[in-house]
Amino acid sequence: MKPIKTFSKWLADETPMRKELRSHWGGDWGCDSEVGKLKAVLLRRPGEEIEAVKKAEDWRWLDVMDPHKAREQHDALAEIYRSHGVEVHYVKQMRPDRPNALFMRDNVLMTPEGAIVGRQAMSCRRGEERYAAQALAELGVPILRTVSGNGIFETACCLWVDAGTVIMGTGNRANEEGCRQVEEILLQTGVEDIFPFQIPFGGAHIDSFVSFMDEKTAVFDPVRMPWDVWTALRKKGIKLLEAPSPEETQELALNIVALSPRIVLMAAGFPKTRAFLEKHGVGVTEVDVTELRKGWGSLHCMTAVLKRDLIGKIL
Repeated sequence: MKPIKTFSKWLADETPMRKELRSHWGGDWGCDSEVGKLKAVLLRRPGEEIEAVKKAEDWRWLDVMDPHKAREQHDALAEIYRSHGVEVHYVKQMRPDRPNALFMRDNVLMTPEGAIVGRQAMSCRRGEERYAAQALAELGVPILRTVSGNGIFETACCLWVDAGTVIMGTGNRANEEGCRQVEEILLQTGVEDIFPFQIPFGGAHIDSFVSFMDEKTAVFDPVRMPWDVWTALRKKGIKLLEAPSPEETQELALNIVALSPRIVLMAAGFPKTRAFLEKHGVGVTEVDVTELRKGWGSLHCMTAVLKRDLIGKIL
């Protein structure tokens, strides 16, 4: 055996991971905002699991869904995404006793370098995470962290403000240890500022309390916005628009998905909120999800983002 004369060509390759997502992971997966042009999403089309629901209150639902209508509306949502050039991927398998799995944003938080898989707070949802992770692995999306140990973190408790800033919801759906685990990964991917957002008792996630229209504009529910978060966002130069009452406090009117800056997809049935957004120069596309909203969630809850145009620099 000949001795190795030089080790210089075997030195570690220090290329940042996000520059290699396409070459090594099959796609430029990543997200560092709520508003960069939407490129790919992960959904769970309601399967047989919703047919098992007989009592809405057993699953924290508002009412029992009609499975046929729910699937029709979910398919219409997917078609709207496709019509805007968005790749739609699905979580194809799910436990038959997990009807809330259609709210996939609660399981997956995307960063500029890959996904964080959360850990559900309620026992009636725990276990969805496995199938979300399976779908991510099949697509080749890097999983940077799965919340573990005593951590609890539903990933809809985190919203991007910009490439260096997130809002972190804390409360029943995200405990201290879960937040710590998620923060650890976010800090490694370029986040510098984390604004804690105390979720009120009875509330679930922050994506129904504040929605970003572009990098410098957000619409918020003035009843549920903490003063500290409002102040921090203002200091970041974010223009904060108070949503019209009472729509934003009742039926998830602010649970919106930006297709690109100042172009949003929102649930049909909120004329005040739509008129308000259009008055402020936001283009609105509506989709009927009245049946799906019986699960006490809406568009942002259903949509796990896999890819947006990144707004931050590549490190």
